This record gives sequence, structure tokens and C-alpha cells, in this order.
Amino acid sequence: MTIATTLEEACAAMADTPEAALLAGGTDLMVEVNHGHRSLTDVVTLDRIPELDGWERHGDSLRLRAGLTYAAMADFDLAQLVPGLAQAARTVGSPQIRNTGTLGGNLATASPAGDTIPVLAALDAIVELRSEHNRREVPIADFITGVKRNDLRPGELIEAVRVPVADGPQEFLKVDTRNAMVISVVSLAMVVDRANRQVKVGLGAAAPVPRRAVDAERFLGDLIDWDGDSLPESETVNQFGKLVMAAASPIDDHRGSASYRQHAIGVLARRALLRCFGEVSR
Repeated sequence: MTIATTLEEACAAMADTPEAALLAGGTDLMVEVNHGHRSLTDVVTLDRIPELDGWERHGDSLRLRAGLTYAAMADFDLAQLVPGLAQAARTVGSPQIRNTGTLGGNLATASPAGDTIPVLAALDAIVELRSEHNRREVPIADFITGVKRNDLRPGELIEAVRVPVADGPQEFLKVDTRNAMVISVVSLAMVVDRANRQVKVGLGAAAPVPRRAVDAERFLGDLIDWDGDSLPESETVNQFGKLVMAAASPIDDHRGSASYRQHAIGVLARRALLRCFGEVSR
């Protein structure tokens, strides 16, 4: 085991042993180990590296470091700037999990049900990757390549994620037997981008990779009264929900059927839209 205390140490250790597991909060990795789905031989720990902790603002952009915990994502100052991510973070696990689980870990695990992922997809997040001799940036849509598969190359780790500062309301909604401390059956994030007059929608547990409801976004853009921040009529909301449903391609599993997930996505889409824009005209 390598207990890294600087980013350089972690990258050097990964260069020496590219197959080593990276351990930060351990909330996903240790579940796999405890269930016998994974054995560990080499481990590089990241939780003592100051460069991976916290966040910073650069103009209209936020740089969220990979070691940012769910608890920190929900803090007031950051929640004001990226409220959708804060809403998602509040639904994750117990207080113990939120104090240890990290943004980088959620991304690296690449589960379709990862709660931060629909928000990051809706925000067009950029993932910053680092190795001993190289840095590169990958859009989140290209970073997650399949169910629990990502674009990390041997020797690489996630250094940070960049997202824009909120210029409109945001919502994160999920469906399961309760609203928190449970894996999503399905989830949805909505980001209202007033500057570009767009509504962006990210879907969770609705496809193997991050999915945007592009047709629904295009449909809505020209129908919103952007000066008044209001929707023109109820039929717009209903049609938007149908288009979001059409963007999903969920599966049947032990937590929910594909048909239930598809229906729930439409309900969440309509609910998020009304929360962001208020009541519609009749």
C-alpha cells in the first residue's frame, strides 16, 4: 500500500503500479471487496492529499477537486453556486457515507445510478485527468464509457471536475423506496441556463452511460418566456415529459422494471420543470 500525501506521490505510485486500486472514501470499493467481488493487491490511498480536497471558483466556472466529499458538496456556499449537485449530495447514504464518499470516487465507479452523474451531465462537466507525465481533459459524456467503465488510462487518476456557476434554477430528483440513503431506481437533473436560454436534462439509471434528453431540451428552448421565466401552457409540460421519456433506454432489474423507470422519468421531468418555472398558464 502507498499512502500518498501529495499528488506527485500518487501519480508516481500509479506509474510504478498502474493496476493498483485508488482508495479515497472507499464507499464503493470496499463494498466490492467485502462482497468478494474484488481482491486488492496494490492500493494507493488519496485521502491525505490536500490538492485533491475542496473547490475553487474561477470567474463563471467552478473547479471541484476529486476528493470533495458529499458533505462538502452540500455546504451552503457551494450549494448557492451549483444547487443541483448539493441536492444530489444530500440524498447519498448516511452522514458517515457523505463525510467520506467523494466526487472523484462516484465518477470513477461510473455506475448508471451514481447520484452526481446526471447533474454533471446536465452541466456539461469536464473531467480533469492526471498521470505522472500527462494531463488531459475529457467531457463527462466521453469519460463514462459503459456500466462501471470509464476512460481512465493506466496510471491516471481524476484530479478535478469543472462545471459552470449556476445562472438559473437547478433540480435533482430521484425515485426509490425513499428519498435518501438508497440507490436510485431512476433519477433526473435539470439545469436552467438563462444566459444561453437553454434547459438541460441529465438522466440517471436510464441508460448505460450519462444520457441527455436532447430532443426535449430543443423542444423547450423556444417555448419558454425567458424574460418572465415562465412556461406558456400545460401541454408544453406534458410534451416535454414525453420527450424526456423517449430519451431513456432503461433495463429491467431487481430494483425496477424498464417500463416503470420510463414512466418515472416522465414524472420527474414534469415535476422538475414546474419547480424551476412555477405554474403554467392554462
